[in-house]
Amino acid sequence: MSSDMDRISTSVLLLCLITLTHANTAPEFSTTVYRVCEDIPIGRPAFTIQATDPDGDALTFRISGPNEQLFVVDVNTGVVSVKRPLDRESGDVLELDVVVSDGFNERSTQLIIILNDHNDNRPIFLEPSYDRRVAENIPVDSLLFKVSATDDDTGNAGVVHYSIDEVSPIEGFDLFNIVSTSGEVRLKAPLNYTSLSTFYRLKINATDGGGSCYFPEEKIFYSTLVFSFITVEDVPDLDPTFVGLPYTARVLENSAQNTFVFRVTALDQDTGINDRMLYSVEHSTADGLFAISESDGAISVQTVFDREVVGDVVTLTVKATESKLNIHGIHASITTSVTINIVDVNDETPKFYKCGGERCVEATEFTGEVLEHRLGTVSINMTVKDLDKTAYTELILEGEHKALFSVEPQLSQLSENDVQLIIRDSKNLDYEKLQEIVLKVIAIDKENTTFKSTATVTISILDDNDNIPEFQNETYKYNVAEHSEAGTEVAILTATDPDTMDKGKIIYRLLPSSILTIFDVEPSTGTIYVKSKTLLDRETKSVHSMTLQAVDTAGQIGSTVLEITLTDINDQSPVINRDSYLEFVKEGEQLYVKIEATDSDEPNTENSRIVYAIVPSKYSDKFAIDASTGELTNSGALDREALDPALNGRIELNVTATDNGVPKRSDSVIVTVNVEDVNDNAPTFIPLSYNFSVKEGEKGASVGDVFALDLDQTTNFNRVSFRIIGGGFANFIIRTSALNGGYNGHVMVDPDVELDYESAQKRFTLRIEAADLEQKKTEAIVEVDVVDVNDERPEFQPSPALLVKENTTITIAVGEFTAHDKDGNHSLVFEMESLKCRCNNSMTTCNWFTLDPTGEIRVHPEQTIDYEECDQAVMTAQVVDMYTEKGENNSVTPGEIVINIEDINDNAPGFLYSDSLFVVVSETASQGTSVAKVTAVDLDSGVNSQIEFKVTAVQLQDLNDKVTNMRLLFEAITTQQRDTYVGIIQTTEGLDMSLQGKYLVNVTATDTGGLFSTSTQEIFMVDGSYKVELEFSLSQSDVEQNLDEIRRTLMDATKAAVQIVAQRSSTDEATRASVSTFIEAYFVFFNGTALTSDEVTVMLSSPEYYPHLVQLGLKYIGQSPGEEPEVNPVQYILLGMVGGLVIVLVVLTTSLLCTRRTFKRKLKAANAMKSASMMISDNQKGGAVVPGTNKYTQEGANPVLNLNIESSIALDLDDASLDVDKVSLNSLDYNNDMTFPEKGTKVNMLMIEEAEDDDHSSPPEYVEPLGEALARRGQRKTSDRSLKGVTNPAFNTTDL
Repeated sequence: MSSDMDRISTSVLLLCLITLTHANTAPEFSTTVYRVCEDIPIGRPAFTIQATDPDGDALTFRISGPNEQLFVVDVNTGVVSVKRPLDRESGDVLELDVVVSDGFNERSTQLIIILNDHNDNRPIFLEPSYDRRVAENIPVDSLLFKVSATDDDTGNAGVVHYSIDEVSPIEGFDLFNIVSTSGEVRLKAPLNYTSLSTFYRLKINATDGGGSCYFPEEKIFYSTLVFSFITVEDVPDLDPTFVGLPYTARVLENSAQNTFVFRVTALDQDTGINDRMLYSVEHSTADGLFAISESDGAISVQTVFDREVVGDVVTLTVKATESKLNIHGIHASITTSVTINIVDVNDETPKFYKCGGERCVEATEFTGEVLEHRLGTVSINMTVKDLDKTAYTELILEGEHKALFSVEPQLSQLSENDVQLIIRDSKNLDYEKLQEIVLKVIAIDKENTTFKSTATVTISILDDNDNIPEFQNETYKYNVAEHSEAGTEVAILTATDPDTMDKGKIIYRLLPSSILTIFDVEPSTGTIYVKSKTLLDRETKSVHSMTLQAVDTAGQIGSTVLEITLTDINDQSPVINRDSYLEFVKEGEQLYVKIEATDSDEPNTENSRIVYAIVPSKYSDKFAIDASTGELTNSGALDREALDPALNGRIELNVTATDNGVPKRSDSVIVTVNVEDVNDNAPTFIPLSYNFSVKEGEKGASVGDVFALDLDQTTNFNRVSFRIIGGGFANFIIRTSALNGGYNGHVMVDPDVELDYESAQKRFTLRIEAADLEQKKTEAIVEVDVVDVNDERPEFQPSPALLVKENTTITIAVGEFTAHDKDGNHSLVFEMESLKCRCNNSMTTCNWFTLDPTGEIRVHPEQTIDYEECDQAVMTAQVVDMYTEKGENNSVTPGEIVINIEDINDNAPGFLYSDSLFVVVSETASQGTSVAKVTAVDLDSGVNSQIEFKVTAVQLQDLNDKVTNMRLLFEAITTQQRDTYVGIIQTTEGLDMSLQGKYLVNVTATDTGGLFSTSTQEIFMVDGSYKVELEFSLSQSDVEQNLDEIRRTLMDATKAAVQIVAQRSSTDEATRASVSTFIEAYFVFFNGTALTSDEVTVMLSSPEYYPHLVQLGLKYIGQSPGEEPEVNPVQYILLGMVGGLVIVLVVLTTSLLCTRRTFKRKLKAANAMKSASMMISDNQKGGAVVPGTNKYTQEGANPVLNLNIESSIALDLDDASLDVDKVSLNSLDYNNDMTFPEKGTKVNMLMIEEAEDDDHSSPPEYVEPLGEALARRGQRKTSDRSLKGVTNPAFNTTDL
């Protein structure tokens, strides 16, 4: 009994120890995933570790691991701050080991820190520079090149926009543009190698979308520059040009033959080509005098000439032609004029002149004045002239005092020169010693020194200021127009003062002061001007008198009297005395009319003198008017028939009367002249002779019409009648009728006569007379041929193929049939026999065209020509001669014309239906990944069928069918496969895989004509939880070889689209041979629903498909493995033991007291333990699980001792309690998903191997399938694991 009690005590003590071990609950982590901005400043909090303790104990935190150096944690609060700068581009996910403790228990886990992007990367161009060579005639809007830059940032910060910041030279900025989103650089305006720059440097900027994470209000942008050097290549598209224009040359008369005269130079404006020029003389005002070298443009004398014969100037028209063809296939050329001046020989002597105003007089004596001791020039009014066309004159100064002066110009090639004496030595110009100097100026012709002239110059030396300013006249009279504008100059009056000190210093003023409101004077110049326009009124005062004073520097005053008379201005218009004139005159007679007008301006002045004129009109040249008297007469004989008949002889002249004032004023009047008709014209045949033909055998047949016109314009004189006066009076008759202002004579066969072609007379020569009412007559000859009847069939002439644009609506003819009939008299009518169109390479009847009876082919107004339906039409027609009298009237063979249909851009691109399913998974969510494609065709042909795809809008439709507009996350890349265009849809940035639903991507297909259509593509988002891993027993190369068959079988089995995202192989470490190949794939239905791993397993297990998959090497189906956090159960056990030992005595005492009530049960447990100790341990390997434990034993095993006994008997466990415990057993299956990141092993179950004497190589036996499945699953994940049992670290007494 004592030993039994000891055992009971020991068991109770063990149970209490376990209970105390778990009395304090360990802390728990609320979350293990945190998002952190990569631009958090150092020292700022990044996040707070979320952990709770059910017991409410204070928690402490610590971190470890490779990324520990980046963070620092507050031990007490769990606030994690940044220690070192973070960089998302180095890794967007960080793992940080963290341990939290409540003082009794510790729990560790690994935090996943996701770094949110901050815009800290610049866009990087793929090329260091973009240099291109472009022809200057490249069309506008042509693609020159495309730049591309990448940005490692994500989201909007990674979206790159392009712009052109600068173009050198700056004038080229408007020539180029760049598509902001694609980087396509296109030509915006035409280039020109000649007038614009031949070289451009483009500074291209790539700027990201900007962004900031930690400081969202501070949006940061980065940009990068790249340069593009565009070299413009010249093409021959410009005409040559002459340089150095205008061309003027000189040549001496009587120059010898081949004397060089001048050289013209033309350059090719296409400077990059610089073609050779060929020169020629196209025209000359004097032929045969000059010739030009074809190669270098040198003009030389061809014939000796005399200037007096050919004149002073000869003008040549010179042509320069490029030696090579330009872009238009012609030799470009240009012409210009060369003026050659004929130079006379030297035969004139230079002579001296005095000039005043516009007149010069030859002289030999000249005078001048100079102030003593003054420098400058001496005015002597001397001009030297050499009347030769070319002069070369030298001036020499002679005399006793010539050293005091110099003469200018000393040497001149001008024909006329003003001679100046310049003072060189003013010191010796002393009035007290010398009052007068006499010099001689000699002019010598340098080309012929025998030609010379001499002039004497007398220079007076002046003294100081001792003279009063003097005006030339005592009184001056001037006129000025009334109301002249203020500032109008009246006169310039200056006073003379011999004193040198007063020169240019005289001050002028007007008196009295009352006159200053009307006139004033410039004080320094003596210019008298109008000061008030309003007060300058002739009608108020016509003459103004005033005094003009001149004051020199000494205050001495000289004065003169001014008398200014105001002249009248023209402010009255002439007035013609009558409102109109009406005159009658017979043609051939003289007209006389006098037009009279008056002008109220001042009489006998230009303002009132009237000049008469006729305003030019259609018949004004037939009249003249005396400009002074206004007498209007006809300048020649008036002819009524020369006037427009519609005027009925009425001529209207506009006569003006204009004064001679400024500005001129005028009046006008209409003079109507009625020219009366007289019979002065005989009838005239138009034409003068006629040729007609008439069929034989027709009585009363019409022969033809003659026409006569009498130019007289009245019916009394222009009425005409016809009669036959010879040649066929008995066979023909003529009838007269009015026609188109003249008269028609209709010639007919006499109704009683029948002409016979077989008779001897086949031609009749008729004399027909036309006479007016006064019997003025004229005759005409009419030849009448008798012709045979029509008996020849018409024939078609060859017709070229026609070209007609589709959809045309033109009403004019697009072509015509032509036919020939040998009969002279025929009328051909065309009739369409058939019209067939070539549709799909077969000829079918159509009705796109109609045929007029004239043979013109037209588009059927109710039909639409469609190139896409039929590309050619063939029309067959028959021609009929409506005048045929004998035999067949149609052609022997029908005519045929081929009408080719020309395509136009009338069809928008059409998207082709596709049953493809487009899915985006995590593996394809990165930037630049192709996720879908569209195909389209354009029914047009040639360039009209070219298609360009573009993504125009992106929307996200979530699982609740809510649609949200997104930025352009996708772009379309256009490719071509024969006649079909394919748009590859790829991502422009990484996609956010946390979003669920599908993208609605609007794609536009546009052809070259701007026609477009739009299609919406659905791209489903599938997260990584639906990824299924398939294991195949074949090598990776064998799997790839059978991949298409594998994919078809998988699709047939699951009825879903299969997207394979990865393939990998496992190798045997010993042999390095490939053992298995793993395929990771997604199974997605066409509505976007994805299959889980279990659903795929069920579907692939179908007997219809599974055997075939096994033949293809399928070995295992599973879900892609995840990661589970590591849990250390030893820590919890130790912490529980340490805490439990403190109160073990109290608990032991309490447990002993409780044994009295459960003694019977404990006794049974002890018996069960004893019985179990004698049983074989092999029976314990595969038993059922005991509730509350993680040991797989037979049902009823003791939870403490793990003995194989009948628990329902030994422990008083009934069936109901066993069922409840089995439910607790199932909870173990939900604790095996977490793995060690380092080792990939399960942590919630610790395998413990029992010591057994059996052979470990034999496979274990399992009583239940679940146990075997769980054990094998653990073996697959950790093949080298040796632990077999499991234990639960969270075990507590409630499980008992």
